[in-house]
Amino acid sequence: MAQVLTKTITTRVDIQRALCKKCGICLAFCPAGVFARNERGEVIVAHAESCKHCGLCQSLCPDYAVTAQEAIA
Repeated sequence: MAQVLTKTITTRVDIQRALCKKCGICLAFCPAGVFARNERGEVIVAHAESCKHCGLCQSLCPDYAVTAQEAIA
């Protein structure tokens, strides 16, 4: 009998506060709605579990403040 193996891909999304200028590009372009703004207007990672692993946030950030790292569980 064949065995079916499944892998779960998760992504850790981080915003480096020292680099982030609050432009909101990551918020505007994320297709999964991972980002939001807090009460101070800062962009935060609100729904990391929704990440689709597309990498747009990391590649579009003009300040290199966003990192998205995949992990296979």
